Amino acid sequence: MDIPKGLFYNREHFWVKREDDLARCGITDFAQQELGDVVFVELPKVGVKVKRGDRIGDVESIKTVSNLYAPVAGEVVEVNTELDSTPEFINQDPYGKGWICAIKPDMEEDFSELMSEADYHLHIKEE
Repeated sequence: MDIPKGLFYNREHFWVKREDDLARCGITDFAQQELGDVVFVELPKVGVKVKRGDRIGDVESIKTVSNLYAPVAGEVVEVNTELDSTPEFINQDPYGKGWICAIKPDMEEDFSELMSEADYHLHIKEE
């Protein structure tokens, strides 16, 4: 299982990558393995304002449907529309081609609520 360094993670198995003034995010390798083959992704809408923890979409796999929750508060400024036609990118490359959205964060403090890769590793061991 891949847990890249330099990213932030939340308890809902989302990763967050800082890119200048954006937070690019998606579900972790652990989450996609638990879900199984992803067949559909309901993406958030560009321009919507979200609070940390708000439901922003769903990922549907052959096993289940899982809600997606915003890891930080802010405005959704970009979504990965390639997932509309190729949702399996989440399984194949969850930290690259399988990213879900980019949020322009409202509060820097939200990042202090997220976990490092070491903390996330401990979190998934406890599940």
